[in-house]
Amino acid sequence: MKDIRRKTLAAASALTLGIGLAVTGGLAPAAAAGTEATFLVLAPQGGKTDKAAARVATARGTVVARYDQIGVLVVRSANPDFATAVAGAGVESVASTTGLGSALDEGETVEVSAADVANVTADPTKEPLFGQQWDMPMIGVPQAHAINAGSPDVVVGVLDSGISSSHPDLASQIAKDKSTSCVGGVADTTESAWNPTTSDHGTHVAGTIAAAVNGVGVTGIAPGVKVAAVKVVNDDGYIFPEAAICGFVWAAEHGMQVTNNSYYIDPWEFNCRNDARQRPVWQAVQRAIRYSASKGVLNVASAGNSNVDLQHKTVDTGSPNNGTPETREINSACLDLPAEAPGVLTVSAVGPTGEKSYYSSYGQGVVEVTAPGGDSRFRTGGVSPTTTDQILSTTFNTATRTNGWGYKQGTSMSGPHATGVAALALSAHPGMNPGQLAAFLQSTAVAKPCPQGVYNPAPLHPDGPHAYDATCSGGARNGFYGAGMVNAYNVVK
Repeated sequence: MKDIRRKTLAAASALTLGIGLAVTGGLAPAAAAGTEATFLVLAPQGGKTDKAAARVATARGTVVARYDQIGVLVVRSANPDFATAVAGAGVESVASTTGLGSALDEGETVEVSAADVANVTADPTKEPLFGQQWDMPMIGVPQAHAINAGSPDVVVGVLDSGISSSHPDLASQIAKDKSTSCVGGVADTTESAWNPTTSDHGTHVAGTIAAAVNGVGVTGIAPGVKVAAVKVVNDDGYIFPEAAICGFVWAAEHGMQVTNNSYYIDPWEFNCRNDARQRPVWQAVQRAIRYSASKGVLNVASAGNSNVDLQHKTVDTGSPNNGTPETREINSACLDLPAEAPGVLTVSAVGPTGEKSYYSSYGQGVVEVTAPGGDSRFRTGGVSPTTTDQILSTTFNTATRTNGWGYKQGTSMSGPHATGVAALALSAHPGMNPGQLAAFLQSTAVAKPCPQGVYNPAPLHPDGPHAYDATCSGGARNGFYGAGMVNAYNVVK
């Protein structure tokens, strides 16, 4: 039986690695009397929310966001009995989101010093730091740019911690008119609201997708496209379900064709649709994802950093992560959100060798494609990290409030590689719907075979000699790599 557990990916040294994927906080009850709490109130699928809104008012709640497109209300109430009082005709389900925040577990960015940036000797007619971007040649970016570097008509939504609008590699790339903060489940389009506050995760992701070719810093996969900041991470570093829902609907309503999602939405690593505590969150998020797809959005998600076989999960012993973990049996009804939601393109990670990153989760029938996410441990068998084997991109130092460049690793870094390739595909072949685009990315991927036997890239890792064992299943399409490595050149030629 596969034991599902979270693994610590930080180095056993002074260097902390950036592992760019959100993990979840625990479930908490509704607020006590006098303390305002947030609720998701779901009307019957396909019905109007008028009756639900009326019941909210009767139950002493206030509707702060109304998503009639998907029959979901975001409500605040200080009534400790709100969940019971609001039930009735017009309300299908209700859930308090107190305690449902997902903590962005990104570690520290390993920054490139200003002196190192100034002293690079790369061809000055290209991007100065391109020589350190091993990930770009791996997926055919230089060849792709000779044909198509992206169209400004393509807008990618970065559902994350915000994007620095003052970064020299990103300032010209941001669709400010389509950017917003969804923190609290309510859209706020002021520029300060969607800029980063306590995390540079979104800025790093955005650079991988679309950093400008301007003689400064790095290049993105699709520098000709635009990115929109859709901030879903609050100042405490948490993503709540109402923020993700707002983000998916916002992307749908504002002409985005692709979104990048590198987080969990649930307090547990796996959302069980047959669990009464979790089902309303699943329903609301799935409605939002389906709606965005109906409006032409392909949602791309990271597979996760737990080295878990997502096809064969039976026991979860590592959730929730903000309290005492519980052991619970799980089954096929329990899914990683949004990575395992229907219609989402799920991406695993590889390192500089092109083999599965030691931390990357996987699963036959779950992972559609793979992409560079970095692997700082393969050179030493897990003993110590090599910074330059991570992914170099744009950064924002939230302490000094300065822009820069630096390294992170994780499936949060592989996801935006696939997203950037998707943006190039749409630039070269406009008009594809989400299903066609997902299929195109897979058909143009470069197939990678399973390694033989038990894959053990980090036997000397401090977590233990078998902590990162994994077994790949399948043939040309398999659990480690799906249809294979995304390829920028193949989608534009």
